Amino acid sequence: MTSATDTMVSASPRHRLPTASSWTLMIAVLVAVLALMPLGFVLWATVVTGWETAIQLIFRGRVGDLLINTVLLILLTLPVCAALAVALAWATERTDIPGARFWSWMAVAPLTVPAFVHSYAWIGLWPGLNGLGAGVAVSVVAYFPFMYLPVSAAFRLLDPALEDQAASLGLAPFAVFRRVVLPQLRLALCGGALLIGLHLLAEYGLFAMIRFDTFTTAIIDQFQSTYNGVAAYMLALVLVLCCFVLLGLEAALRGRSRYARLGSGVARRAKVARLGAWKYPLLILPLVTAAFSLGIPALTLGRWLIAGGAGIWRMEEIGLALWQTLAICLVGGLTTTAAAVPIAWLSVRRPTRASRFLEGCYYLASSMPGVVVALALVTITVRAILPLYQTVATIVLAYVVMFLPRALVSLRASIAQVPVELEQAAASLGRSPGNALWSTTVRLAAPGAAAGVALSSLGIMNELTATQMLAPNGTRTLAMAFWALTSEIDYAGAAPYALLMVVFSMPLTWLLHHQSKKIAGR
Repeated sequence: MTSATDTMVSASPRHRLPTASSWTLMIAVLVAVLALMPLGFVLWATVVTGWETAIQLIFRGRVGDLLINTVLLILLTLPVCAALAVALAWATERTDIPGARFWSWMAVAPLTVPAFVHSYAWIGLWPGLNGLGAGVAVSVVAYFPFMYLPVSAAFRLLDPALEDQAASLGLAPFAVFRRVVLPQLRLALCGGALLIGLHLLAEYGLFAMIRFDTFTTAIIDQFQSTYNGVAAYMLALVLVLCCFVLLGLEAALRGRSRYARLGSGVARRAKVARLGAWKYPLLILPLVTAAFSLGIPALTLGRWLIAGGAGIWRMEEIGLALWQTLAICLVGGLTTTAAAVPIAWLSVRRPTRASRFLEGCYYLASSMPGVVVALALVTITVRAILPLYQTVATIVLAYVVMFLPRALVSLRASIAQVPVELEQAAASLGRSPGNALWSTTVRLAAPGAAAGVALSSLGIMNELTATQMLAPNGTRTLAMAFWALTSEIDYAGAAPYALLMVVFSMPLTWLLHHQSKKIAGR
């Protein structure tokens, strides 16, 4: 008779997990191939154009101007976002300022406002606002929460014993922060900077509204005004090279230092700094941040809603746009998060050069502007798989390509907190590799998956260019309706659509904020 021990040995994780890893790797490779199709299309267009023509189009004055604009935008925006995120995270997580939890939510709430609605709000108050300064200002208030979220989570996870030891050696509080705390925030800062940088490379609506030229706005102008697809593809190729540089810089700054502690560390939270009378002046920081990132959009929307009156609420059109937006956000968010599961699992459980390469492919693909992704998919479907042209499947694939990193970042952090021994135990009990993965890691990583769905759905709700080109006939999302009306200078008519985008983004943003605290153990 076979003993229970023999049964467990025959189904040991040594036999089960490699199979699970192989299947997971195959799925991850398939997703990467699909995600890289737009990039392959751009490279194909470059080869078809011919190297002589391509070089002429790339090395011209216009490309140099766009490159300077893009580099300056990133170099000016990222440090401001980093300083603001660290200051707000320290104030809300490590001090006794009144209403710390409320201000923590206020630091995330700007994600409820689409980036192009931020521009709409600012030019509503200052119609002449334009150029690099405007681009940096609006980008900071629109995107700094992407850096605040990982930094605040890192503050909650830091081992306070390290700070206590540094203080016992005679270091002043600021020296402790600079030499002990800040280096441990490097991973969070690099991850947030990468996300913001990728958004800056691919953003269109924000910069088009304030008339600041970037590669993405120039690409769309080429297609819409001159129909010069060849020149646009060459600009897209330069944009991809910029993403390569950004990925390389992030990897270099992240380094190979070890950040995990050995053992459980100190089982207590870090001491909260008692600021005394200084806690009220410190409130100026979150107050001013909230005023610029939330107060200005609220003021502009309120003004246009009042000016437009009841006539701007065309309920039949608004209701259709709302229903289509919610449906496409749900389908796209779930699909994107499911597609991110294999590489998130591999990056945590099987961190190899192959998994890091695949992860880099996902980030690279997401840097492609929506119009390039859309044009690539349009060409591929028309020439090879015509039945998929302008279908839900094609537009969902575009969302997966563009928003995979959002789901990946959340899933990876959540899977890392699930002990691998649970998968091994499930496999030793005779479960198949997929069943063992589903019943342990996937279920326990549900908070991260929920955050991934929320963050992906936020991006989908605000996406504009790819949706316009790929959506089935008759589709009209809130973003599409808003942009159509603002293009006609009907700012009052666009206000209800902007308001609904903000209102329905709030639950997703709250879920993201809640899950980030839950993942960090608070």
